[in-house]
Amino acid sequence: MDILKVDQVSKSFGDVHAVKDLSFFVKERQVFGLLGPNGAGKTTMIRMIMQILLPDRGSIHIFEKPLSPDILDEIGYLPEERGLFPKMKVIDTVTFFGEIHGIGHSESVRRADTLLKRLELYEWRDKKVEELSRGMQQKLQFICTILHKPKLLILDEPFTGLDPVNTNLLKDVMVELKGEGTTIIFSTHLMEQVEKLCESICLINKGEAILSGSLREVKSKFGKNRVRLSYEGKADFLKDKTLVDQYDDYGQYVEIGLAKNRTSKELLQKAIDTVTLHQFEMAEPSLNEIFITVVKAEGGSLE
Repeated sequence: MDILKVDQVSKSFGDVHAVKDLSFFVKERQVFGLLGPNGAGKTTMIRMIMQILLPDRGSIHIFEKPLSPDILDEIGYLPEERGLFPKMKVIDTVTFFGEIHGIGHSESVRRADTLLKRLELYEWRDKKVEELSRGMQQKLQFICTILHKPKLLILDEPFTGLDPVNTNLLKDVMVELKGEGTTIIFSTHLMEQVEKLCESICLINKGEAILSGSLREVKSKFGKNRVRLSYEGKADFLKDKTLVDQYDDYGQYVEIGLAKNRTSKELLQKAIDTVTLHQFEMAEPSLNEIFITVVKAEGGSLE
């Protein structure tokens, strides 16, 4: 079943086309990445799904039904702009959001304590929100988002402000929720997380879809024309445009895109003749490389 279906949706603000004829679908129990550079239209699209904005044209169906206010109780939404009450205690904040979704007070407290322990915030339950660090506040808002056990969870930049340990903790909870039947849509600039978590993606630029499908399908379109190379020495051959189309130097290793009609064997021979090799590996392009390549090809900005 398609949990979400977006069909030819457009939204403009004056002369600015924030979203233009955008279509995609999200299947049940899937982790779906809605991606794009800043200003691509991701947040506008999410706000239309949440009925904060109305589309100028096109249709949006959730749970195979047209948008309506009663659907919202089945959705959990973590916006990019955070919205907590700084003077309110942590436990009161969570139970407040629970009661908004129709959960009784005692059940809200029970669920709150369970999630506060799971997200390592229980010892802060009686502190005011303003006493929490930025990362703690992010985890608290995540708890408020999932307390009512939504069928569809929409996360806009969920890892903002989190260190690697807490990013991993949040990721683990997301995986658990998926295992329990929750469908997750999340928008992020962290392509590594998308690559690890998402089964399907839609990459949008200037309000239009420019790449979509399962992650496996998307990667297969770009082929295995990448080489990961680790070496010591002076690799002048990297500047040979007849051999190397482009490369990214990460210090510890280099990712190389071969020039058209050139083979990895030719590159390997040149590397052996020139430097001391530690690693030579054929690899499919990372989602980060695909993201940059496609957006630049569409004339987009990553700023």
